[in-house]
Amino acid sequence: MRWRFVLSEMAIGLRRNLSMTIATILTIWIALAFLGGAWLFNQQINATKDYWFGKIQISVFLTKDVTQPERDAIRQQLEALPQVDKVFYESKSEAYIHFKDQFKSVPALVKNTDPSALPESYRVKLKDPKKFAIVASAVQNMPGVDQVAAEAQALKKIFKLFSGLRNGMLVVAIAILLASILLIFNNVRLAAFSRRRETGIMRLVGASDLYIQAPFILEITTSALIGGILASLLMFAIKAVIVDHGLKSAFGGILTYIGWGAVWGTIPYLILAGILIAGVTAFGTLQRYLRV
Repeated sequence: MRWRFVLSEMAIGLRRNLSMTIATILTIWIALAFLGGAWLFNQQINATKDYWFGKIQISVFLTKDVTQPERDAIRQQLEALPQVDKVFYESKSEAYIHFKDQFKSVPALVKNTDPSALPESYRVKLKDPKKFAIVASAVQNMPGVDQVAAEAQALKKIFKLFSGLRNGMLVVAIAILLASILLIFNNVRLAAFSRRRETGIMRLVGASDLYIQAPFILEITTSALIGGILASLLMFAIKAVIVDHGLKSAFGGILTYIGWGAVWGTIPYLILAGILIAGVTAFGTLQRYLRV
């Protein structure tokens, strides 16, 4: 195969259908950007869950008039549960020390809080943090128990927000990818129709199907490559603007954040996905419309 001729035909085709080429690049760029963004948000969700699920504890707060037999019964019940790893008792004085450390940046709140107002509690570390509901239901109605709280409940809204953003971006990405496929289909079909005389001559002189189809496929995959590179650049912007500045400003240190390695790891798959989608669509279209 004369690759110099194939590449020259590809360049001619890109210039001849410049408006369609630009449209293909833009749609693939936007589709891959949303797809990559959804993937980064999925990694952010997984990183946050892995970090926090290993730290989740259940706090069993006791009533003000709890008796020692009730304390012992609650502890025995907790230690008997197979989902429980360790049980720690926190007195009122220890709770106040932790309260002062947690809210040291708000001295007025610490000063106006009575040490006796903080309840004693059991801090429960779980073997499997996902099963906190089982442990909570086992003790929440026992005498001496005021309420049962788990850090996971406070994280549900954050996970729900991230999941909503991820799913929304994924839906938009799929919709635009479908539009890209249709655009590639029409682009290749029109290109094949406009060059049917040249392809007919090539067929008469014995050119193979691959030799005839190669310029068309390379035109589309080149457009997809450019769109993939632009989408990859946008991944860095998502990491810098949305993750490093947006999420960190909103949630601070309560989350763990994806690093730049996640962006670099996403880019090859993003570009490869764009090229494969464009190449397969172009090849399938040519099988039907490039017949001489």
